[in-house]
Amino acid sequence: MQKGVEALDDLVHNMKDIEVKARWLHKIENEGDAMVHQIAELLNKTFVTPIDHDDLSKLTSRLDDILDYIDAGATRLRLYEVKEVPAQMLQLIDVMTKQVKIIHDSMHLLEDRKERNKLLERCVEVNRLENVADEITHGALAGLFKLDDIKMIMKLKEIYEHFETATDRCEDVADIIKDVIIKNS
Repeated sequence: MQKGVEALDDLVHNMKDIEVKARWLHKIENEGDAMVHQIAELLNKTFVTPIDHDDLSKLTSRLDDILDYIDAGATRLRLYEVKEVPAQMLQLIDVMTKQVKIIHDSMHLLEDRKERNKLLERCVEVNRLENVADEITHGALAGLFKLDDIKMIMKLKEIYEHFETATDRCEDVADIIKDVIIKNS
């Protein structure tokens, strides 16, 4: 997931070689899918896990969803031949990048019960950032309808929705982490 958001950040800040960069991001997404399958197989073979099987399954699925939506947005940037990424989309991606970093760092703390409060604070921050992402997206979508190019409006609207959905899935991950913390307290 971290690799995916970093690849997206590179793509949107330097639109050269977008074909290569979008395909690289898609490769990262495919690697994520393979990991999801490996985790599912391991869960089916493992009787005792540090976290409830259902929670691990949900967590894995939502983490994969984040990568899926990042990839979908990047793919559409390439397919729709977007030459310049709007400033508000860059802001949205920056918020998503912050969420992913918090989630990535939090995953390493899940095993340590002493870090419960720190994890809960991080979950709250991911949720706060999702609200920021909603505000950015709402403003961006309202601004799109001031454009004259109907095709570009449709293209950018769809891309914004993919990236905003990725921020929603980040919030879902934070909620699952919070549930795990509460269950294991």
